[in-house]
Amino acid sequence: MKKGYFKKGLNLAGFSLILLFLFSCNHENNDTGFAYMPDMAYSNAFETYGSSPNFSDSITMLTPVEGTVSREMVPYQFAKTMDDQLRAGQELINPFEPTTENLTRGKEQYMIYCAICHGDKGKSDGHLVKSKLFPVQPIALSGDYVKNKPDGELFHVITMGSFSGLMGSHASQVSPDDRWKIILYVRNGFRN
Repeated sequence: MKKGYFKKGLNLAGFSLILLFLFSCNHENNDTGFAYMPDMAYSNAFETYGSSPNFSDSITMLTPVEGTVSREMVPYQFAKTMDDQLRAGQELINPFEPTTENLTRGKEQYMIYCAICHGDKGKSDGHLVKSKLFPVQPIALSGDYVKNKPDGELFHVITMGSFSGLMGSHASQVSPDDRWKIILYVRNGFRN
């Protein structure tokens, strides 16, 4: 008689495990399932400009301490004016040497961000120009106009956009180091 109860207990335990397994799997991709400690998984968020009980003045979005700069952020000291473009040309110096590694990186970034307008070899024959999707032909980067500009001016134009407004700022897309490497690639006659 004890043997029958043991067998029924094993069957019940096995059936329970199968049910647990089937109900534990969720085929809904938008549901993360059950959280063991929901207070850790779901934080109480505050509205950006709403009040907060965490601070004495009840302000949620605090302004940074005056005079501080966030880590690894170097503020750009030049405005989008012709005077500052010329000043950038005099004061900014390319910190990178034209090594194979830097030129390769410059070419990669150029092909992503610049070639669409300026063309693969800097002859103002990019896809947007050929397809007539860009209203004005951009400056030929392989020509004397750019060759006679200091690196700092080119860096300024990539960072702030052209003074004429035809080229927009690429500061949010291209890191400062990659801007300098693009200039190296352009300076070295689109070799590599």
